[in-house]
Amino acid sequence: MNSNSQKLKPVAKVESVTIGYNGSKVKAKKLTVYSEILMGIDAAWNNVKTPALLKFVAKGMIKFKFVDGDFPKQWEVGQTYGFKTLVFDIIPFGGIHYLFVDKIDDGNYMLSTKEWDSGAKVWNHNIVMRDLGDGKIYYEDSITIYGGILTGFITTFAKKFYKHRQKRWQLVASKNLKFWE
Repeated sequence: MNSNSQKLKPVAKVESVTIGYNGSKVKAKKLTVYSEILMGIDAAWNNVKTPALLKFVAKGMIKFKFVDGDFPKQWEVGQTYGFKTLVFDIIPFGGIHYLFVDKIDDGNYMLSTKEWDSGAKVWNHNIVMRDLGDGKIYYEDSITIYGGILTGFITTFAKKFYKHRQKRWQLVASKNLKFWE
């Protein structure tokens, strides 16, 4: 395997962090998963801003069922979306999962959400992209996770899930899929 194809494989690291939760300091985990994707940054960025991309990259591990009709065409800053999650498309987990879009920074290719459900009390997700030139980007998911005694279990699952997502991103790139059109 050459070094270029190795860079396309997602790399994950987990570290322990302390965060504030309900007025207390709690031990959480920070998961970072990154890879290079052979896709122009503008196309990738336009995809990131759509729930349709989320549904596509999660396929096979998590199915999302929006609780208020259909998902919107694009995420909107300041909006909270609720959906049910089905792990492996059949196992309900966490009740209703809420996703608050905290920031979409078009100039710096950054999207931040604050998420939670009955299992994951904190699931703060940041997406960062950088243009590497020659139709290639650096793509990073960084997630701070807290779920009480379930934190370790949730983080282990999240690590598999985000590596799966980034592998599905490679499919988005190779097929030149555009979810915003």
